[in-house]
Amino acid sequence: MPSPVCVSLLCVCACVSLFVPSAISQPPSESDTYTECTDGYQWDARTQHCKDINECETIADACKGEMKCFNHYGGYLCLPRSASVIPAPEPPTPSLPESQPEPYQCPLGYKSEGDSCTDIDECERDEHDCQPSQECINTQGSFNCQCPDGYRKVGTECIDIDECRYRYCQHRCVNVPGSFSCQCEPGFQLAGNNRSCIDVDECGMGAPCQHRCYNTYGTFLCRCDQGYELGADGYACNDIDECSFSSFLCQHQCVNEPGKFSCVCPEGYQLMGTRLCQDVNECETGAHQCTDAQNCINIHGGYKCVDTDPCNEPYVQVSDNRCMCPLSKPGCHGLPYFIVHRYMSVTSERSVPSDIFQIHATSVYPGANNSFRIRTGDDNGDFYIRQINNISAMLVLARAVAGPKEYVLDLEMVSVNLVMSYQSSSALRLSIYVGPHAF
Repeated sequence: MPSPVCVSLLCVCACVSLFVPSAISQPPSESDTYTECTDGYQWDARTQHCKDINECETIADACKGEMKCFNHYGGYLCLPRSASVIPAPEPPTPSLPESQPEPYQCPLGYKSEGDSCTDIDECERDEHDCQPSQECINTQGSFNCQCPDGYRKVGTECIDIDECRYRYCQHRCVNVPGSFSCQCEPGFQLAGNNRSCIDVDECGMGAPCQHRCYNTYGTFLCRCDQGYELGADGYACNDIDECSFSSFLCQHQCVNEPGKFSCVCPEGYQLMGTRLCQDVNECETGAHQCTDAQNCINIHGGYKCVDTDPCNEPYVQVSDNRCMCPLSKPGCHGLPYFIVHRYMSVTSERSVPSDIFQIHATSVYPGANNSFRIRTGDDNGDFYIRQINNISAMLVLARAVAGPKEYVLDLEMVSVNLVMSYQSSSALRLSIYVGPHAF
């Protein structure tokens, strides 16, 4: 009879019975039986099978440090204390047949069919000890317990494989039971291979930039048009109030506009360039309302209409802007013989002292001694005369004046001739218009 051999996946217990026959005509002698268990198992005389040894109980300090001992068939495992395993159920212990063995016995994992042995499909008959998470694979005379993808087998247990240890992902790896997933940093997206990360063009995907968007590696930048500045959120563009930066941007008035500023000038002025204001000469442009009997005098910020005959009694006009007081008229006694009318305009808040008008004698007589003075019109002392020589003098603005304001000064030249023993005077009637602005 063939020797019976018992084979298990987790334990190997070989039971060998040798029968030594004598001569055919003699009864058989008593047979010798040898029984031996592999490491990690011991013989159980009661069940007549090899029984697993629990090393976690029999070996003192089987695992060191923070490791925990887990017993399994034929040995033990040292795993972290945080690990948890589902112990495999005890393998079924086949009961010893009480009846006499069949005439023909097959090895373990096979069944007898007539005079041959056929493999037993332990997986189909549910005669296996695979864990619920494992797949039973039938083999000739036995079976295998196979772990799902993403797990590795340690003893009888399936332990999750931490794929993240192998740096499969370009950016971040997230391990999950039985698998893993790759994630990308903000500004990137997962490529088609589900492992690499490629830059996201946020500008082409509707980035919230108010004006202009520039894509960069992993992010984007918002930029604003000229005249705007980027807001605190990094997206919005806020208008820059250039007028608040300086009072010198414009000569007169700065007007802030979306994304820019502009300079405006007051009435009677026009913008020269981008920031300066220039007086408009209404007399030249024809933008005045003077009559034919009047002359147009341009002044800062406007114009004046004056009569073509400025002479008042007892004076009579002798030429343009020139009046004479005849000696034949009794009212001319003590008055300047000639009055010449002149007009000028000065800016407001002019720096002082400032030379503004020069007087010059038109007639010079030998032996005459000329002196100049302000005869009338300077009640507040805003002006004074500085004589240059015997025939000329300078009118000086002594104090800063603010316009609009008008002065009418009679500047007199007194001539004394000691040789001929006579004295005469002539006057220049100067109308001074102070503009409303400093330009």
